[in-house]
Amino acid sequence: MDPFSDTLQRLREAFRSGRTRPAEFRAAQLKGLGRFLQDHKKLLQEALAQDLHKPASESEMSEISLTQGEVTLALRNLRTWMKDEKVTKNLATQLDSAFIRKEPFGLVLIISPWNYPVNLTLVPLVGALAAGNCVVLKPSEISKNTEQVLAEVLPQYLDQNCFAVVQGGPEETGQLLKHKFDYIFFTGSPRVGKIVMAAATEHLTPITLELGGKNPCYVDDNCDPQTVANRVVWFRYYNMGQTCVAPDYVLCSPEMQERLLPAMQSAITRFYGDDPRSSPNLGRIINEKHFQRLQGLLGCGRVAIGGQSDERDRYIAPTVLVDVQQMEPVMQEEIFGPILPILNVRSLDEAIDFINRREKPLALYAFSTRNQVVKQVLDRTSSGNFGGNDGFMFMTLNSLPFGGVGNSGMGKYHGKFSFDTFSHHRACLLAHSGLEKLKGIRYPPYSVCRLRMLLMAMETRCTIL
Repeated sequence: MDPFSDTLQRLREAFRSGRTRPAEFRAAQLKGLGRFLQDHKKLLQEALAQDLHKPASESEMSEISLTQGEVTLALRNLRTWMKDEKVTKNLATQLDSAFIRKEPFGLVLIISPWNYPVNLTLVPLVGALAAGNCVVLKPSEISKNTEQVLAEVLPQYLDQNCFAVVQGGPEETGQLLKHKFDYIFFTGSPRVGKIVMAAATEHLTPITLELGGKNPCYVDDNCDPQTVANRVVWFRYYNMGQTCVAPDYVLCSPEMQERLLPAMQSAITRFYGDDPRSSPNLGRIINEKHFQRLQGLLGCGRVAIGGQSDERDRYIAPTVLVDVQQMEPVMQEEIFGPILPILNVRSLDEAIDFINRREKPLALYAFSTRNQVVKQVLDRTSSGNFGGNDGFMFMTLNSLPFGGVGNSGMGKYHGKFSFDTFSHHRACLLAHSGLEKLKGIRYPPYSVCRLRMLLMAMETRCTIL
């Protein structure tokens, strides 16, 4: 027996009834989501601490506050976003009404990961609700405590005829993907993204894929090493390195490496103390499987900083590797942990060539006191997102789209981009019911004169009515 058919049927019927379309209903759902975040902030922080040993400050900053900001922005702009968008007309349509209508897709599926299980689940949900869709939410079973809160508490704040949370692992997700959805939003690895995309093609379902990749970080010789170290260390080891936009490796000259290593050791000590394991500001690896995978990567190159680990505590110290070869495992997969390899290049051109010979990353970073160096990296590479002289602070701006390109994903969200992602942009032309004599030049029998008149009328011109 299919465990999902009744739930999906209930949501589809609710959407067909038109229940989710009015602005008032959408606003009520968004307000409910906002109340959930306010009422259960402590509960969410406790769940994140149990799952990832996530510090309360990181939970507040990267999970709860950013999500609440998305809710606030959507509520403030909802009616503006929903308005029909007028478009330029030509002479042939001057007396008609031409516009783009933003319609909900219908029943959408959101599949989220375990590393930021509140943010990466609820920020897409904001866009889906604002756009007027019914939603099936599939949080990660790996971050089990957060999953439980989302499954048991969140539905109490939303209309359960239009919203449902589904729990389970890969088998249940596979069953769910056999059903037809009107849109799928997936965040996770490229490997699983291919599986989700293959399932979507069976029903020609449009899809957003927010994936990962190996994010390069180029450090020019013209830098203050301590400033660079402070920023790279914080962004690399934030959430114990389990961040899809974290710098995954550093490219720099051997001379800059010699200056950078003591600066990074200094930053690690200042941020996490002499014994990072006892620091309240450092998380833990999500589970045993990922710990073992990361433990294997510690054998690549040479450990220059850190390298200590404790399997019982799922702890790996903030680690920097040097003398790493390009073909070693640590350079063949996204690390997704507190390990940072440094590879040497002799020039900016060599660094850019190194980056461009690999898959397009989700994020790319460049550090230099010379603006032209940062600009060259920006102009001569491609990535989903780019940070010059800083880490992933672009994630805090809902005025910027967030998404990948190529192997790191397709589609974008955050702020209005989320609303647009979950909306079908319907082209509409409402013609005058009369004026048939004016329309008559379109009809056969054709002539050279009438064709010339029609082509002139079809040229795009400024709207005068």
